[in-house]
Amino acid sequence: MDGVELNFWLCKFKNSPSQTKLKEQFTNELGEDAWDDGWQSLLQLSPELFEASVKLSAVPRKKRHLSLKVQHLISIAVDSSSTHLYVPGIHTHIKAALKEGATTAEVMEVIELTSTLGIHACNIGVPLLVEVMKEEGIYDKHLTASAPFDEYRDRLKVDFTEKRGYWHKFWEEFLALDPEFFEAYLDFSSVPWVKDVKGGGSGGGVLEPKVKELIYCAFDAAATHLYQPGLKLHMKNALGYGATPEEITEVLEIASLLSLHTAHAAAPILARSIA
Repeated sequence: MDGVELNFWLCKFKNSPSQTKLKEQFTNELGEDAWDDGWQSLLQLSPELFEASVKLSAVPRKKRHLSLKVQHLISIAVDSSSTHLYVPGIHTHIKAALKEGATTAEVMEVIELTSTLGIHACNIGVPLLVEVMKEEGIYDKHLTASAPFDEYRDRLKVDFTEKRGYWHKFWEEFLALDPEFFEAYLDFSSVPWVKDVKGGGSGGGVLEPKVKELIYCAFDAAATHLYQPGLKLHMKNALGYGATPEEITEVLEIASLLSLHTAHAAAPILARSIA
């Protein structure tokens, strides 16, 4: 059954008075633009979970430690991360972010920031490789692993610190083993930090550094990733750029809403199956 047939199935079942009231609550809390077949299917199949989901989603919107625009940018990061790629949510939150005043450049910058997630293969893998090298007795014999940085590596460390605004010890072994890949990643990850969006040669991208760091926190904290070293680092960076604990907590709350995608994706499939 395609989308047209699903709509036909949904239309066969008129909302009860209590379901109509729940839909009105949804509109009041989350807005008409957020409504889609996933929510309608959930309302028909489990109004209890529907009501609880709306209440959960509404908490950050009510408190608004972060603006609605930034909240939607956070949701874009969670939904578009390579560990999730939840296309319906990407559509919903890009549309909502633009409606709340986000620019194309701001949305694109979220995509650029979120595209860095894959480097965590090296952040996790390289320290393990070094650990194994030590266990196998080859670490001290390696030409660069245990050697002091040469001029090339020292320059890359300085460049990273200047462009990204921080340095962390987990980059040390990565830089020691493969400076060429490190340099390529530095250029890749620095795009949203150095590109001249506003003109005039000032660089810095378009989102303020605090929001950039909150974007990193969002996809590191998401249940599909849970990258603890990066999450702690970017929380610290965000606080350094002026974020409040309440703002960071709100990022975590928004990331937690990823769990709603289970019902949002599955309920329409169940609806099709029983039609």
